[in-house]
Amino acid sequence: MIAAAASLAPVPAFKPGHNVNPQKKFHLVFSLLMGLMMIFLMTFVITAVNVGFSANFLQTWAKAFVVAYIVGVPVIFFLAPLARKLTARALKMPMP
Repeated sequence: MIAAAASLAPVPAFKPGHNVNPQKKFHLVFSLLMGLMMIFLMTFVITAVNVGFSANFLQTWAKAFVVAYIVGVPVIFFLAPLARKLTARALKMPMP
């Protein structure tokens, strides 16, 4: 009876000790952090330029940030490798 109950226990989708390719993990975390920093600053500056520091500045900026982050992170994730290749080619350097 106990063995049958144990076999019905849910299997975790991600095992903590599971080896994920470190390069892929690095690229994903890099994209998330680069997106956070760049999009935070750019949406802040562009919102300030367009609407000024009005009463609804934070609400307007937060909306712009969320939309830009949702769009920007996948763009960074997929275009960063291309940017690295083009940079290496332009500088006549081997790919890092």
